[in-house]
Amino acid sequence: MSDSNANDMPLLSHLIELRSRLLRSVLVIVVIFVGLAFFANELYEWLSKPLKEALPESSTLIAIDVTAPLFAPFKLAFVMAIFIAMPFVLHQAWLFISPGLYKHEKGFAVPLLVSSILLFYAGIAFAYFIIFPIIFSFLSSIGPQDVNYLPDINSVLSIALKLFFAFGLAFEIPIATMLLIWSGLVSHEKLSNTRPYMVVGIFVFAMLLTPPDMISQVLLAIPMWILFELGLIFARAYSPKKANTHNNNDTDEDTKTENS
Repeated sequence: MSDSNANDMPLLSHLIELRSRLLRSVLVIVVIFVGLAFFANELYEWLSKPLKEALPESSTLIAIDVTAPLFAPFKLAFVMAIFIAMPFVLHQAWLFISPGLYKHEKGFAVPLLVSSILLFYAGIAFAYFIIFPIIFSFLSSIGPQDVNYLPDINSVLSIALKLFFAFGLAFEIPIATMLLIWSGLVSHEKLSNTRPYMVVGIFVFAMLLTPPDMISQVLLAIPMWILFELGLIFARAYSPKKANTHNNNDTDEDTKTENS
C-alpha cells in the first residue's frame, strides 16, 4: 500500500467510508431478503426437493418445533439473500481497499475476486445437484426397515447450509493455492512435496465441515483434493522471482509517477 494514498485520507475519513460501505452492503442484503421473504416457502420446497425425491413413499418432512414452519423458510431466505448479495458486498470491499493498492496488485486482484465468486457459486451448485441426491439417498436407505424415516425441516436446513458452506469454501482451494505461490510464501516445489500432508489435512477439514457421515466427508474431500491439484497446475506458470521482478518494476514506475 502506498504511503501517499494512506496519507491522503485521515483515519476518521477511512472509518466513515468503511461505515458507508457496510451500510450499503447491509441495505442490499435486507432489500434482497424482503423480496425473497415472499417466496420463502417456495425456496424451501426447492431446497428439500432432492430429499423428497429420495424419501420412501410412506415418509415425509415433519416439523418438531412449533415455530419451525415459520422460521426455517425465513432463515433460508436470509441466507440466500447473503449469497445473492455477495458480489455486491465484495465489490464494496474492493472499492474500499483498491485506492491503496499498486497497479500490479489491482491487475491480479480483480481476476481473483471474480473467479473466487464464481467458484463459490460453483461449489454451491455442485453440492445441490450432485451431492444432495447422493447423501439423501444414502441416509434414507441405511436405517432399519421398521424405522419410519421422517426428517425434521430444521435438521434438513442445517445440513443443507453446512454443505453449501463447506463446498463453497472447498471450491476456493485453487485461489488459495495460487495466492500462496504467487505471494512467495511457499514455492511450487515445496507445496508439491507436502502433498501427502495436504491430503490428510483435506480429509480432516472435510470431516469437520460435513455432517457426521462418511459419504459426505469423502464426497467433499475428493473434490478438494482435485481442486488442490488444479491450483498447483494453474500456478505452475508463475514463479515468485518473476512476480517479485514485475512488482519491483511497477513500484519504480509508481514512484516515478508520484515524483513527477
